[in-house]
Amino acid sequence: MKKVIGLALLATAAGAGVASAEGTVSANISFTSDYVFRGISLADNGPAIQGGFDYVADAWYAGVWGSNVTEGVEMDVYAGFTPSTGPIDWDLGVIGYFYPGADDDGAEFDYYELKGAAGHDFTEQFNAGLAAYYAPENFGDTGDALYLEVNAAYQVNQAFTINGAYGNQSVEEPAGPGTEDDYNTWNVGAAWAMHGFQVDLRYHDTDIDEGTDIANYAYGDSSHDSAFVVTIGREL
Repeated sequence: MKKVIGLALLATAAGAGVASAEGTVSANISFTSDYVFRGISLADNGPAIQGGFDYVADAWYAGVWGSNVTEGVEMDVYAGFTPSTGPIDWDLGVIGYFYPGADDDGAEFDYYELKGAAGHDFTEQFNAGLAAYYAPENFGDTGDALYLEVNAAYQVNQAFTINGAYGNQSVEEPAGPGTEDDYNTWNVGAAWAMHGFQVDLRYHDTDIDEGTDIANYAYGDSSHDSAFVVTIGREL
């Protein structure tokens, strides 16, 4: 369940990398104190090692990304198109989430999402955007799911950026048929670029209440507690 903003979002292809006539290939690796996805810890409130590869050619991109999770490994495969129409920058793509060896007779864990996002640079330093992710067959046979998000970032200087996001995750059957529910989640943090590394300090939280149907979607009560997460990453 891939990151959504900052280092807690989709692995982004950087300008650095191996260039070719067709495009640019880059790699990334990071260590995080907790893998939090849309406000929910997927690493049992513990550390994770993450990394991936990205390919960018003009307005097209594709990549793979992986992380350890509570019980095993997550592997993501994604591709998309990033056109611009006037002042709006778009990101239209698809993301596949795979958990090798995790499926059982009771649930199908692998799933995919369709992504549509739009952003605008209001100034040279400030930008904001909207994003929607739709899963027609969500994780764990929980029906369809929709995640809506508003996000913003302010670049203080070339080395320091403040950003955050507020989102709503709705799930058709988080606790079985007839249990449609949703929750809100938000994060705010700052990222520093230094000596080839990026350090991200971020606060995550949700409004999930214990005993609700949507709480069944999380990995235990502590998985959706508020958390401060530190991530250190580097482009290779």
